[in-house]
Amino acid sequence: MNEDVHEGVNDEQPPQRGTPVGRRVFLGTLGLGALGVVAAPRLQRGLEDFLGGAADKDPTGLTGLLPNGGGFRYYSVASSVPRKNADSYRLTIDGLVDHPTTYTLADLKALPQTRLVRDVQCVTGWRVPDTPFEGVRLSRLLDTAKVHPTAKAIRFTCFDGTYTESLTLDQARRADVLVALRMQDKDLGHSHGGPVRLYVAPMYFYKSAKWLSGITVTDEVRPGYWEERGYDVDAWVGRSNGRDDEPTS
Repeated sequence: MNEDVHEGVNDEQPPQRGTPVGRRVFLGTLGLGALGVVAAPRLQRGLEDFLGGAADKDPTGLTGLLPNGGGFRYYSVASSVPRKNADSYRLTIDGLVDHPTTYTLADLKALPQTRLVRDVQCVTGWRVPDTPFEGVRLSRLLDTAKVHPTAKAIRFTCFDGTYTESLTLDQARRADVLVALRMQDKDLGHSHGGPVRLYVAPMYFYKSAKWLSGITVTDEVRPGYWEERGYDVDAWVGRSNGRDDEPTS
């Protein structure tokens, strides 16, 4: 939510309780948050990178309380996430398809790209307005794989080894659902779910799975990580999770 998150999975979970921290650490971290509000864009990007890296190693959860320079927050559900690059990244499409396919990062970049600018809405309440995402429409990848007539849903898996998500097939075919390679007009960094993440524009950000590695076509919806823990399966902004936020599109 997605930001967003850091180690583990998605951006929609409040930070876990951790080890107590001293007054110096607390005040120092608050100072970094204030710096993100007043700093120039270059310093904001540096702060964002710092908080993303710090969140990966923070046993207290304190960094998850602060917005970074881009307005996102970092939360965690897994203890660590491997890093992937152009050489090591792979995205697999399988399940109820005629043509199972594995894409490299270069393969995905070579396909026609779609750019969307929408508000990002976290189910915990924060919103980042007018956030650009760019990538390949999921519907294009599904059409290339030749989905079976019996298919009804998609299951997404991630290379953090923990997170999963789901969409119905109709939802997955929407023009505002991307396999995203860029965010805020730059390549997706690790802390934002890079090098490739899902982006489901009209839904709460926990649906936009980070560190995307698998797209499996199934015959039924299989609830994702947070959905197994009580979140709505259909996560339309303003129409789910007991909230009344303004829709993002």
